[in-house]
Amino acid sequence: MKKLYETGKKFRRNTSKTRIRAISKGMNTNEKNEPSRRLNPLNDFLFYKTMGEKGSEPQLIGFLNAVLAPSGRKPIRSLKIIEKKTFIKDLLKGKSCTLDVTAILTDKTRVNIEVQIEDKKNMDRRSLFYWSKLYAEVLKQGKDYRELPDAIAINIVDYDFPSGGGVHTRFRLRETSDPTVELTSAMEIHFVNMVKWRKQGVKDFAGNPLHRWLAWFDRLSSPELIEEVKNMDVSIAHADARQSFVIQDDEAREVYELLEKAERDRRSELAFALEKGEEMGAEKNALDNARNALAKGLSHELIHEITGVGMETIAGLSVGA
Repeated sequence: MKKLYETGKKFRRNTSKTRIRAISKGMNTNEKNEPSRRLNPLNDFLFYKTMGEKGSEPQLIGFLNAVLAPSGRKPIRSLKIIEKKTFIKDLLKGKSCTLDVTAILTDKTRVNIEVQIEDKKNMDRRSLFYWSKLYAEVLKQGKDYRELPDAIAINIVDYDFPSGGGVHTRFRLRETSDPTVELTSAMEIHFVNMVKWRKQGVKDFAGNPLHRWLAWFDRLSSPELIEEVKNMDVSIAHADARQSFVIQDDEAREVYELLEKAERDRRSELAFALEKGEEMGAEKNALDNARNALAKGLSHELIHEITGVGMETIAGLSVGA
């Protein structure tokens, strides 16, 4: 693992500052702002296969260090990944399945990473629930509570949550009137907001490893930017190589496409519902305006001209109904 960090530093030292500045000014999306054809690293299944299986330790260590370093945590050198073995068949059969990444650090801290694409308006309580499971599941009957290890929940969300926060928000238990007083270090919950990331103007790819990771996670990033962050950060290069290897498997490709289609269908249904809602709202407003005009004694012809409501409909409206 030491070699991993030394190689990463060498890449960063050798990266052209001119190229970094050029990328920071707008090379992170396609020229026409169209979705890239590259694989979606935040696809639940692909994220797990890339970051959550044994053999994924280098990239997982790199990402966790990028997220946890601002908290003052010492660099992670090794960890143990807790694999999940049965979810592929469940997905293919259409069953519900939790797709998250779980690891245990050398100091026994347990870390869980979850990707959420859809805003179900429950992320605050959902995250607390999964954090509590992560925290308590290791305590066996008769054991001392002091044996409970710290637990860290990391949520990568592709919608604006928490709305008042920035790209990376971190929560711990502190005294409300004096935030310098912390109850315990056992609880830590992070949110990485991809919406805020895309809107952020200045991005520090050279100095901020989390920015490099978010560039790689963002499927809208340009091929030039992806190559740049891979060259700068060897852990991202590991992730990219692992992703390319995984997707060559026919079953893996099928699951990936299944989830991507489900997401496309969801977005399409949402857009249709919003469009129909707008149409129904506009129609209701027109009818209300027609009723008001009738109440004021305007002619049917004038009401039709003003509101666009059909003459037969106007004739059938009851004044004040």
